[in-house]
Amino acid sequence: MKTQILTFFGSRKAIPLLFLVSLFSSPIYAVSNDKHLFFRVSELLQDTKQKPTIKLTGTVKDSFGTLGGVIVTVGTTIVTTDLDGKYTTYITSGDKITFSMMGYKDQSIDFVGGNVLNITLSEDSSTLEEIVVNAGYYSVKDRERTGSIARVTAKDIEFQPVTNPLQALQGRMAGVSITQNSGVPGGGFDIQIRGRNSLRKHANSPLYIIDGIVINNDSESENTMSNSILPGNNISPINFINPNNIESIEILKDADATAIYGSRGANGVILITTKKGKSDNLSFTLSSSTAFSKVANKMKLLNTEQFNRIRDQAFINDEMKTFPSYEYDMNGTWDRYRYTDWQKELIGGTAISKNISFNVAGGNENTHFLVGVNHSEETTVFPTSNGYKRTSFNSSLSHNSKDQKFNITIGTNYTKQYNNLLYQDLTSQALTLAPNAPALYNPDGTLNWQNGTFENPLALSQKTYDYKSDNLLLNAAIGYQIFPNVSLKLNTGTNLTYFTENQLTPHTIHNPSKNYTSEISSARKGTSNKQFYIIEPQLNWNYEADKSNFNILIGTTFQQNKSNNLYIRGTNFPTNALMTNIGSAKNQYIDSNNQKDYRYTALFFRLNYIYDSKYIVNLTGRRDGSSRFGKNNQFGNFGAIAGAWLFSEENLFNSLSWLSFGKLRASYGTTGSDNIGDYQYLDTYSITKNIYDKIIGLTPTNLYNPNFGWEKTTKLESSIDISLFNNRINTSISWYRNRTSNQLVGIPLAGTTGFSSVQSNLNATVQNTGWEYTLQTNNIQKKDWKWSTSFNISFPKNKLISFPGLEGSTYANQYVIGESTSIRKVYQYEGLDTTTGIYKFKDFNQDGKYTALDDKQTIKDVAVKYYGGLQNSIAYKNFHLDFLFHFVKQTNLNYNYKLILPGALANQPIEVLDSWSIKNQNASYAPYSTGENSALYQNTLLVNDSDYAISDASFIRLKNISLSYNLAIPNSGIKSINIYFQGQNLLTITKYFGLDPEFTSFGYLPPLKTYAFGFQLTL
Repeated sequence: MKTQILTFFGSRKAIPLLFLVSLFSSPIYAVSNDKHLFFRVSELLQDTKQKPTIKLTGTVKDSFGTLGGVIVTVGTTIVTTDLDGKYTTYITSGDKITFSMMGYKDQSIDFVGGNVLNITLSEDSSTLEEIVVNAGYYSVKDRERTGSIARVTAKDIEFQPVTNPLQALQGRMAGVSITQNSGVPGGGFDIQIRGRNSLRKHANSPLYIIDGIVINNDSESENTMSNSILPGNNISPINFINPNNIESIEILKDADATAIYGSRGANGVILITTKKGKSDNLSFTLSSSTAFSKVANKMKLLNTEQFNRIRDQAFINDEMKTFPSYEYDMNGTWDRYRYTDWQKELIGGTAISKNISFNVAGGNENTHFLVGVNHSEETTVFPTSNGYKRTSFNSSLSHNSKDQKFNITIGTNYTKQYNNLLYQDLTSQALTLAPNAPALYNPDGTLNWQNGTFENPLALSQKTYDYKSDNLLLNAAIGYQIFPNVSLKLNTGTNLTYFTENQLTPHTIHNPSKNYTSEISSARKGTSNKQFYIIEPQLNWNYEADKSNFNILIGTTFQQNKSNNLYIRGTNFPTNALMTNIGSAKNQYIDSNNQKDYRYTALFFRLNYIYDSKYIVNLTGRRDGSSRFGKNNQFGNFGAIAGAWLFSEENLFNSLSWLSFGKLRASYGTTGSDNIGDYQYLDTYSITKNIYDKIIGLTPTNLYNPNFGWEKTTKLESSIDISLFNNRINTSISWYRNRTSNQLVGIPLAGTTGFSSVQSNLNATVQNTGWEYTLQTNNIQKKDWKWSTSFNISFPKNKLISFPGLEGSTYANQYVIGESTSIRKVYQYEGLDTTTGIYKFKDFNQDGKYTALDDKQTIKDVAVKYYGGLQNSIAYKNFHLDFLFHFVKQTNLNYNYKLILPGALANQPIEVLDSWSIKNQNASYAPYSTGENSALYQNTLLVNDSDYAISDASFIRLKNISLSYNLAIPNSGIKSINIYFQGQNLLTITKYFGLDPEFTSFGYLPPLKTYAFGFQLTL
C-alpha cells in the first residue's frame, strides 16, 4: 500500500530534560496508512456542514509518561503534541482521528463526540527502521541508506561539558578518529575520517557544512604567532558553534555518501544541523552550568633528595671537583635543598568554565521560530586569569504554506570569540625545571630573578597572545512543490569571519638588571577577513509505479570565497602602553598583505531506484570547476554507484522470527581534492624587504604550471547491517578501501633553478583500508528501567603503495613503499655499552659513526592500530546515567623524545634513577653527567631520534559520564527542571611513558579532566 512519510519531533517529559531536549530536537519519522491521512470517499460525499465542528483537546502518553511530538491526524489536518503531550484540533462526529509516533503503534479512532480525548500509545519497535538520516543534499531512511553515514544527536552532545562539538564525537563513531591538540581553550583538533589520504599534512581536513552552508575547514589563524601556545597554530574553524545548539551531526564516509560533494568530499563530510523551532506552544528554556578542570595526571618526577643525589654523582662521574659559575645549585647560589612541585605551580591550577544560555521557541501550525543567546567563559590551568570567552546569538524561522506547497527556513548564527592567552605553553617548563629552583616571587610579590641566575617561567606570562573572532552565518532554504511529484529548492547563504590576532612582547619579560626599556618591546598583529557565499538551486522528482520508486535530484553550486590578510609588526615603542597600536612604533614592518579570490562551480545529480522495497540502486555524480587550477585541468568529474539488498524482506527469511532486519550494501566511486591553496599554478611574486637604490623590488615565489590538476580518491566499501530479536540487537560490519593518487605536492627541483620545488601532481598512491564494527543493544525495556549499550571499533590501516622514483627523491628519508605514511625513520637502539654505559645504536653501514642518512634505517609507525568506544545509557524513573569509555591502541613518541642528559640542571622522570654502573649493567639509562662527557652527551641526543623514544601509547579513558534528574512541577508554570552532573576524562588507564597519551604535538598541555554541574529550566 502506498505510504506517506511524515516528519516530526518527539520528546518525553518524564525522563531527564537533557534527554527530552535531544529527542525534541532530533528528527523522528513514522509511517501512517493512507486511510489515516485522508477522508474516505464516502465521507467526502457527506455534507459535513450539517455536523458541528468540535474543538477537541487531550493528552497523549505511554507507560512512562506524556509524549511530545506525537502526530495527530484528522483528515488532511495535522497537528503535533507539545512538550506536555497535549494537543488541540478540530473534528466533526464520524471523523477518524489517528495518533502516530516513531516507536509506537498507530492508534485510530472513529470520533463519536466529546471535547476531551486522552490516548495511551503502545510501543512498537518495528518502526525504528524508519529513522531518517541527513545525507546533505537529501535525506534517506536508514533502512534504505546505501552509503556509510555515522550519526550522533543532541542527546549525546548534551551529555558532555565541551566547548567544541568535535570533543563530543570522540569514541562515538566508527571510522572517525579525533585527537584534541591541547587542553588550552579555543584550540584545534586533528580529525581523520577513515585515515589520511594526502601526503600533505594540512590537506586531510574534512568538509564542514552547517545548515547547508560550507564552512572554511582551515585554521582561523594563517600565521605562526600562536604556535607556542596552540599546537600547529591550529584554531578549530567550528569553535564558534555552541554545542548545545546542535540537533545532530552526520559524518559521510564512503563514495556513495561523499561523491555528490565531488572534489570537496575526499576526506569525508561533516554535516551539522542546528536546532529549529518545532512546538506550537510558546516555551522558555534557561540553562546554566559551571565546570572545573584540571590536568588529569602528573608525571612522577625527581624530588629534591633524588635530584641532588644524581647531580652529585654526575660531578663525580665527570671528575669535576670545582663547580662552574653556571651550576647555581652546586656553587651555593641557590638553596639546593628547597623543593617546588613545578607541575603544581605552573600547570596545576583549576580552569573554571561558566556557561549560560536562554532560548525562546514557539509558533503555530504553519510557522515556528527559535531564538537563543549563549555566553560561556573558560580560564586555563596556567597561573593567569586570562582565558576564552564566547557569546553567540542564534535564531531560526520556518514556515509552511497552508497547502504545504511552499516552505522556507531561515537561520542566523552570530558569534563573538575572544581568547586571551599566554604566549607560551608552560607544560615543558613544569616537567623540566629543577625541583630546587628558586621561588617564583620575592617576598614583596615581584618576580624573582635570583640575581640574574634564574629565568623565571612566569616572566613569559607578560608575553601574551590573543585573538578575536566575529563569525556570522546566514542560511536560507526555500522550497516549492510545482507538481505532486516535482519540487524546487534553493539553498543559499553566507559565512563572514573577521579574525584578529596579536602577539605582544614587552621588555619586562627580561631580567630588570639588564635595564631594558620599551625600545626593545615588539608587537605583531594579523587580520584575516573571509567571506564565503554559496547558492545551490535544486530540482527533485519522485515517481512511483507498481513496485518501483524513482527519485532524481539535479542541482548546481556557485561558490565564492574571498579573503584579505594583513600581518604587520612593530618594534621600539615609546611605552608599553602603546604596544597595541603598532602605528606608535618607531620601526614598522608589513610582513604580508594579500587578497585571495577562490571560485568554485559544480553540477551534481542523484538517481535513486528502489524496487519492491528491497532492491536499491543509488547513482551520484558531480562535475566540478575550480579556480585553483589552470585551464588545462580546471574541471573534474566525480561519481559513485551503490546498491543495497534488504534480504530480510525476502520470503526465504520471513519465517525467521529472530531476524528483524537485514541489509547488504556496497559502493564504489571517486572523490577529489583541490585543497592546494589559491594561485599555485601561476607565476607569483612577493615584495622583497630588500631595497636597492631606494626602490623596493619583487622576488618570485612560485613557478607556473597549468597542467597540475585534481587529487583523486577512489573509494570501495561493502557492509552488512543486521537487527535481531525485534530490534533489540543492531549491528553493522563494514570493510573499506580508499586509494588516493595524483598527490598535490611540491616536486623537488635543483637548487640552480632558484626554487626548491614546483607545485605538481606526484604519481604516488596512498591506500587506506579498514574494518568497522558497531553494535547497539536494548538490554532492558521496562516501565521504570531502561538500559541500552552502544559499542564501536575500527581497525584502520594506511599504506603507501606506489611512489615512482622515491629512492632518488627528497622524500626517500620520509616514506617507504609498503609502509604507512606516518612512519618515522629512526636510529635502532641496542642498549648500553657494557664498558662505558653509553647509549649504543646499530651502525648499519659499519663506518664507526652514526649518521642520519646511513643509520636511521629502523622504521617505526606512530599510528593508531584500532580505536573505538563503549557507551551505556541507564534510566530509572526520573534518573538518567550515561557513560562512555573511549579506547585507542597506538604507538607514539614517549618522554625519551625530549630526554635531557640525566645529571644536567633539569628535572627528570624517576625512571632515570635506573642508571648504569658497574654493578647495574642492565640499566635503562646511561651514567649521569653534567655534559662534560661529550660522547655521552652526543649519544643522548641520538636517543631523542631513536626507537627508544617510541613506545606503546594505548589507553582506555572514561571519556564522559553524565548523571541527571528531571523534576516535574505540575500546575506551577514550570514544565520541568533538570539537574545534572557531567564529567570528562575522569579516568585514564595507560602504561604510556609521558604526561598523557593523547596529543598531536609533543610538549603541550594535554586534555583536561573536567567536573561540571548545572541545571536546565523549561517554562
